[in-house]
Amino acid sequence: MDFIFQAWPWYVGGVIIALVTFFLFYFGKHLGVSSNLETMCSIEGAGKLTDYFKIDWRARKWNIVFILGLVIGGFISSQWMTPSETMKLNPKTVQELSDLGIANAGITFLPDEIFGLKKLTSPKGILFLLIGGILVGFGSRYAGGCTSGHGIVGMSNLALPSFISVLGFFIGGILMTWFILPYLLKLLVL
Repeated sequence: MDFIFQAWPWYVGGVIIALVTFFLFYFGKHLGVSSNLETMCSIEGAGKLTDYFKIDWRARKWNIVFILGLVIGGFISSQWMTPSETMKLNPKTVQELSDLGIANAGITFLPDEIFGLKKLTSPKGILFLLIGGILVGFGSRYAGGCTSGHGIVGMSNLALPSFISVLGFFIGGILMTWFILPYLLKLLVL
């Protein structure tokens, strides 16, 4: 029982993702968060604003279960599966994060300087979340799917557009981490 309430190794999570993907393929469904969010937007009536969301969401009801599973799984993970011990970070990484305003780097998995309720509900935090959400939504629409859709489903189907998208995700992630994120953290933390 102790295994259930600790962080699972990558190879357990990988097998579970592969099984879920296989069963979705078997039942004619596709794994991807952005398509599930399209369903949620159409349920909320976004089809009145744009034709893009004029879809039969009842035919995609399983997406609601998928999104609920993500929310419930995230809650379970944060409440009972987040390790309480400190992370073993390279001292140089700890110093670089400290220079960016994250005082307890490695002590917690979600530093309060970024993820604390006070920080997230501040006007600056709400603005960051809003702009980030718009950019992620635009990016996933522009790429024809999200990272999970292209990275898991598209790559397993050997789809060339997914290989190109995933390459772009990695290049964008590297550029973001090294050149843009330090400036954004300084704006958010200070």
